[in-house]
Amino acid sequence: MKKFVVERSLPGVGNLTETELQITSQSFLDTASRLMKPYLWVESFITNDKMYCIYLAENEQQVREHSRLGKFQVNKISEVKAIIDPVTEACI
Repeated sequence: MKKFVVERSLPGVGNLTETELQITSQSFLDTASRLMKPYLWVESFITNDKMYCIYLAENEQQVREHSRLGKFQVNKISEVKAIIDPVTEACI
């Protein structure tokens, strides 16, 4: 499976309560279970006005279908091509 980053512009999302975040999380999971294909929500990063969600999926269309089914805002979907971290330097 490929890794994707989904950017969602959601004014005020950084002010959601713990309960609201739990409801959002459950909605992501419930919608993913309806896809009938391997699909994994990994995690999401929340800023003041945006949410960046990380998914593992077969292709971008599958990510779009998840968003369509759940009626989740999508501004941009980007496929991750490489990952670097502090360990990357040690491998060179």
